[in-house]
Amino acid sequence: MAKWTVDTSHTDVQFKVKHLMINTVTGEFTSYRVDVDAPGDDFADAMFSFEADVASISTKNEMRDNHLKSDDFFNAEKFPVMKFTGKGLTKTSENEFVLHGDLTIRDVTKPVTLNAEYGGQMVDFYGNVKAGFELTGSLNRKDFGLSWNGVTEAGGIVVSDNVKLILNVQLQKLVAENIVA
Repeated sequence: MAKWTVDTSHTDVQFKVKHLMINTVTGEFTSYRVDVDAPGDDFADAMFSFEADVASISTKNEMRDNHLKSDDFFNAEKFPVMKFTGKGLTKTSENEFVLHGDLTIRDVTKPVTLNAEYGGQMVDFYGNVKAGFELTGSLNRKDFGLSWNGVTEAGGIVVSDNVKLILNVQLQKLVAENIVA
């Protein structure tokens, strides 16, 4: 069983949501952890786990970020961690997988399916084995208790219910002497 962890300097954990239904706003989590246990080098049947510090949310707008951290959305004070527990990575073609798992936001846990494109493996300049994935999917934010919304004077919705997830993840294989049991 190979153990992998995230290379945060080469990973992005992003989401996209429509604002006023005319424009897409991108946000990200800047503090997170990803761990993978893979029975083989091809990642078939690998188990992924992910945790994000909700307070690390960033949309490059402090006022919006503070609103997202409030009880209207994530309630970062009461629910500081968002987590995903994978139930297995299923290989569908040479470089394509489907990742099924449970996502927990605000103590609400729902099944989520992500498409995963495997970018391959490479050894970096320091002898570390790296692997890359792009994971994509979507969810309805209201399913997780993120139900705040507003209506403009013209009757338009402020925030879409549909949230797109985009994770570009670079993993680093842990060597036996770095694994703590």
